[in-house]
Amino acid sequence: MSLEIVQVYQSLLGLYGDQGNTRVLQKRAEWRGIATTVTEIEPGQPLPETGDIFLLGGGEDGAQTAAVAALKADGGLHRAFDRGAVIFGVCAGYQILGHSFTVGAQEEPREGLGLLDVTTTRGPRRAVGEVLHRWIGRFGDDAWISGFENHGGYTRLGPDAQPFAHVEVGVGNANDGTEGALQGTVVGMYPHGPVLPRNPALADWLIELALGRELEPLDMPVHEALRKDRLAAVRP
Repeated sequence: MSLEIVQVYQSLLGLYGDQGNTRVLQKRAEWRGIATTVTEIEPGQPLPETGDIFLLGGGEDGAQTAAVAALKADGGLHRAFDRGAVIFGVCAGYQILGHSFTVGAQEEPREGLGLLDVTTTRGPRRAVGEVLHRWIGRFGDDAWISGFENHGGYTRLGPDAQPFAHVEVGVGNANDGTEGALQGTVVGMYPHGPVLPRNPALADWLIELALGRELEPLDMPVHEALRKDRLAAVRP
């Protein structure tokens, strides 16, 4: 069994170090004996038809607009969606997966990719700071998601998307108590950090979603201790 991880447009959607999510998925798969391929795609290069997990990170307004235009022209992400590949977007990557988002001080509307039933507009205040969320449907320590949010857009979910987590600390989607969105195999959320190194259970879940099977646990005491320290630092 093998796994192809596709890093999408690092030059546009890599402002906050979210490429670290790619490396964590790769290592956590390889530690379990799963052969992995990491494919890094830039605008003008075709997205692979064989990718299992596609990752989109953070970026500024102009980068978001350019990324949407290039992805629409390519069409590969929509084909990946149609065949059930996992698509994971963080911050700007989350926003462009939705139906629409706004850019600039004039809040100019931009059409998104329409892979998540969400819309994003400018919020009343910028959301900046450490966050703590509780993953809906998960229990125990693995249910906690920590990270760092930095976004001016507020995202509202339509009926086809489910919130991914409940907010304990921070703003999240639109200061409505929810964070992120889940729709089939498409996932979007705001935390950087990067979010997958800080939340290894979330990384494992994405791999499981892509492979269609449960993973055996990893015994990583150092990683677990570091995670506990991060959770303790942000808990009220």
